[in-house]
Amino acid sequence: MMFLESALVPIPSEVVMPFSGFVALSGTLSFWLVVSVGVVGQTAGSAFIYFVGAGEGRHLLEKYGKYVLIRKKDIEHADRMFERHGDAIVFFGRVIPVIRTFISLPAGISKMRFSKFILYSFLGILPWTIALTWLGAKMGENWTVLKSYFHVLDAFVAIAFLVVVLTYVQNHRRNKNKSE
Repeated sequence: MMFLESALVPIPSEVVMPFSGFVALSGTLSFWLVVSVGVVGQTAGSAFIYFVGAGEGRHLLEKYGKYVLIRKKDIEHADRMFERHGDAIVFFGRVIPVIRTFISLPAGISKMRFSKFILYSFLGILPWTIALTWLGAKMGENWTVLKSYFHVLDAFVAIAFLVVVLTYVQNHRRNKNKSE
C-alpha cells in the first residue's frame, strides 16, 4: 500500500501506517517490521515516480505544460531550485502531507542525482513512517481517531496549496499582460 501511495495512487499513509501500528500492537507483526516495510514501500514507489519524471516527464511538461500554466522558464526555475536546494526540498517535502506524495516527480524531471534523491527521500520517509506507526500502536483500537486530525491537516495543506496556485496563476497572467 505504501508503494502505491508514493506512486501517486491516492492511498493515505495517515490511515495505512497507524492501522499497521495497531496490528503490530496486537502482536501479529513486529513494530519494526511494519516500519521497515512501510519505508521500503514508500522509497520504492518514490523511485518509480522519480524515473517516470526523469524519463518522459520533461518532454510532456514542455509540450503540454502550457495547458496548466507551466512555462519553460518555470521548468528552468525548478531545475535551478533542485540543483541548489534539492536535498532540502526532497527531505522536507517528505514530511508535508500532500506534497510528500508528489515531490518525486519534479525531482525526476529536474534530474536530481538519483543517489541523493533516494538518500533524502529515505531520511524524510523514515521519521514520518515511525511516527505514524507509533501513533497507531499507542492509540490501540482508537487509531481511527487519528484520521479526523489528519484530514484537518490535509485541508490546511490543500488550502495553502490552492493559495500558492492562485497566486501563481495571477502572477502568470500579470506577466503575460506586461509582455504583450
